[in-house]
Amino acid sequence: MKYMFASDIHGSAYYCREMLEAYRREKAQRLVLLGDLLYHGPRNDLPREYAPKEVIPMLNGVKEELYVVRGNCEAEVDQMVLEFPVLADYCVLEVDGKTIYCSHGHHFSKDNLPPMKKGDTFIQGHTHVLMAEKLGDYNVLNPGSVSIPKEGNPPTYAVLEKGHFSIKTFDGEVVKELEL
Repeated sequence: MKYMFASDIHGSAYYCREMLEAYRREKAQRLVLLGDLLYHGPRNDLPREYAPKEVIPMLNGVKEELYVVRGNCEAEVDQMVLEFPVLADYCVLEVDGKTIYCSHGHHFSKDNLPPMKKGDTFIQGHTHVLMAEKLGDYNVLNPGSVSIPKEGNPPTYAVLEKGHFSIKTFDGEVVKELEL
């Protein structure tokens, strides 16, 4: 099964469209959103085409293909307009016999990992900085930010297929990879 991971849309209609086009191009079976879907947050500038009301129907249109975790910008009011669960603090995926713990990154993070077994993978968003590395006995991943990347990174998403994690730009350029 092929998964696509994306984080930190922050209400950008432009980058939500880009993300959904990439999802269709990748032909992934599930899109895992790592939080901060609608609101830009008080520390961020407005992203390109900030229009949360346009993002809502785009995401609701693929609701049956989403796994979503709550970001630090999600609130109960977001759940009132989105037709899929957005308030879970984490999700755990079992992929090809490997455990992947998904969280936004504001509670658990690479510096504060949840309880995991040797060889497990932790994936987060939140920092807007892409990452794919081995950290001790674990894999730690971050697909970067769809709309407000930081530290000079481009807007990115990630794909996991057959144990291979690739972070890509919306042009399809692979910028970082890791074998899980």
